[in-house]
Amino acid sequence: MALLDKVKAACRVTSTAYNDELVDMIEAALADMGITDIKPEVLTVFDTDPLIQRAVITYCRMNFGYQDDINYDRLKASYDEQKSQLLMSGKYTDWGDSGA
Repeated sequence: MALLDKVKAACRVTSTAYNDELVDMIEAALADMGITDIKPEVLTVFDTDPLIQRAVITYCRMNFGYQDDINYDRLKASYDEQKSQLLMSGKYTDWGDSGA
């Protein structure tokens, strides 16, 4: 299943009316993770990495609809935690390669 389809399912969207907006959010989520120390090459294979996919889906759920929604704070905390966990792993960062 393509990531867009997973995001649409998580956002409870069944039509194609929001596809452009959701694709923009997917790209924004990847860009947001890209401004951290997450390796760029990890983000290019997001379609096969379940942890990156889950973070993208959470980001999209957080930003789709109204941000004053009761779930925004919970989803924001979840996304921030997911991103932090990715940043603590040598698989997703170059920190272990620096010899520091």
